[in-house]
Amino acid sequence: MNERTRSRFGLILVFSLAVFANLSFNLAITNVIILLLLKAGILHSSIYQNPAAGFLFIVLISLIIGLLTNTLCSKILITPIRKVLVSMKELANGNFNIRIHINGLLSPKEFTEFSDEFNSMAKELGSIQMLRYDFVNNFTHEFKTPIVSLRGFAKLLKKGGLTLEEREEYLNIIIRESDRLSALAANILNLSKIEKQKIITEKCTYDLSEQIRLSTLLTESKWMEKDLDLEIDMEEISYYGNEELLNIVWLNVLDNAVKFSYSGGKLQVKLLNMHESIIFMVRDFGCGMDEETKEHIFDKFYQGDTSHTTEGNGIGMALVKKIVSLHQGHITVDSHPGKGTLVTVFLPNLSAPGPCAGGLKTK
Repeated sequence: MNERTRSRFGLILVFSLAVFANLSFNLAITNVIILLLLKAGILHSSIYQNPAAGFLFIVLISLIIGLLTNTLCSKILITPIRKVLVSMKELANGNFNIRIHINGLLSPKEFTEFSDEFNSMAKELGSIQMLRYDFVNNFTHEFKTPIVSLRGFAKLLKKGGLTLEEREEYLNIIIRESDRLSALAANILNLSKIEKQKIITEKCTYDLSEQIRLSTLLTESKWMEKDLDLEIDMEEISYYGNEELLNIVWLNVLDNAVKFSYSGGKLQVKLLNMHESIIFMVRDFGCGMDEETKEHIFDKFYQGDTSHTTEGNGIGMALVKKIVSLHQGHITVDSHPGKGTLVTVFLPNLSAPGPCAGGLKTK
């Protein structure tokens, strides 16, 4: 007997016992009232000599007692259902703070379990609603800010009368903000495409170690600007997967580590073959994250830096998690404020049918 069948059987048993108890109670009360009436002399024993009159009297007493007890029982059994209906209407109207509490000896276990599940659902819907508001606010900011910058510096250039240094500075800002908009659009398109995928296609065997080395070189300008000391420890590993998608993972993880490192700090990059798993680790010794930021780090457009003083659009880690999940892997984040962050990617070490056509591809 499975869990669903046991639950249904238990609910039927509870209601059956309730009906049986109600009938037994009605019968017992009816007998007690008749005995009391006989003993008080209000009812004469001769009533039993007229079967029709006696039957009608017993039926009348039973109906009165049954009406009272049924009203009481229905209040006990229907009240939880009424609570559920009222709460569901509140939830449908957008009140995600609504909670129900159905418990006690007279409430079936199924009602208690339902109330717990309902409360969990309401809490989750409330969190989704908050994330939706944050999504809209963050996306609006990330999209609007570069456009405002482009418009402002374009107007300054149009006025003229600028020195060569000023023109170069403004043109560099325009280029940088254009790149920022381009990256935002590309990330949104990538995330939209990847979120619809259920399986990974275009897999092949390629040099994973070389791909990560190239990804590290692509971020060289950023970690050189911060004068970071890189400690790289990588085993030579070939991997069977989608190299183009996995390249997005390494670039985003490395870029985040550099972004939140302190100038003159250290960055550790490791790649290990643990037989059943391929493990990629990046540790920085920068500002770290609090618990709330860690909880939402993989949410789209979420940024722990609410002031938006650091570059980024909050899409990178959402992409990373989805790509890793599509490869049947998982990712963990260990971070503490002021002590840095350790990001670890675990990928299953699958057997490889053949190499990629055209060699390693990177962006």
